[in-house]
Amino acid sequence: MVKDRSLGSRLFDITNYTLLTIIGLVTLLPFVHVVAGSFTTVQELAQKPFVLIPTDWSLDAYRYIFSTNTIFRSLIVSIGITLVGTAFSMLLTCLMAYGLSRRDIDGRNFIMFLVVFTMLFTGGMIPTFIVVKTLGLIDSYWALIIPSSISAFNMIILRNFFQNLPEGLEESAKIDGCNDFGILFRIVIPLSMPAIATISLFYAVTYWNSYMSAILYLNDSAKWPIQILLRQIVIMASGISVDSSGFSDDYVPPPEQTVKMATIVVATVPVLCVYPFLQKYFAKGALLGSIKG
Repeated sequence: MVKDRSLGSRLFDITNYTLLTIIGLVTLLPFVHVVAGSFTTVQELAQKPFVLIPTDWSLDAYRYIFSTNTIFRSLIVSIGITLVGTAFSMLLTCLMAYGLSRRDIDGRNFIMFLVVFTMLFTGGMIPTFIVVKTLGLIDSYWALIIPSSISAFNMIILRNFFQNLPEGLEESAKIDGCNDFGILFRIVIPLSMPAIATISLFYAVTYWNSYMSAILYLNDSAKWPIQILLRQIVIMASGISVDSSGFSDDYVPPPEQTVKMATIVVATVPVLCVYPFLQKYFAKGALLGSIKG
């Protein structure tokens, strides 16, 4: 029979849950305010600096955002970059992490030193731009993918996860005639799905939020991802003169503040829709890959 818990233990749990609930609400309230503010009217937002439930609902900010003819094209561009970039980055990261997780590879410590070195020192914006331009990637979607295809931090987490797998699995596979690629794709990766899902989420968020790279490397406005287009929409709502060819001539922009809130919602909702499907892998994958090195 389970022994009854002491009064002090129960009080600790009550206090712990109460504090965690308060902290959770504090972190959630700003986002609720942004969502509510994007659906409210100008007058209510001016009268109530902090809105949680709009009294007068309005879709003016979203009508303004989706009044541009290029919004759906930019969404497709961002989705394509995110899917292709995440798949490409995961392929390269898995190959490099698996190679560096093998203890029989000569020089792996020196290669790991080079990887960690890139986390502390980088070439900078101008040398990176020169390399991208020399490779002929200007105005190419690959300019947003190739320079950031492998993250040293993500690779190290995945490498540590691979190292924690039992060595007997690889030895058994080799006895059965499986080569290194077969071991990686048939055994290691299926057993590492928590880490794979976690790292994939990291990469997907990075590609979805790509902003500075698109500003630097994409001169053709038809190739802009959603983040750049949303920036243009916010600037137009601020009254600053920019290219407004994608908007109707007789449309009057709504106030800047509601547009800003609506753009945050539009840029965040797609990632929020994906996160619940990967959440169960998130904590497990990140922790297991960071305990041992």
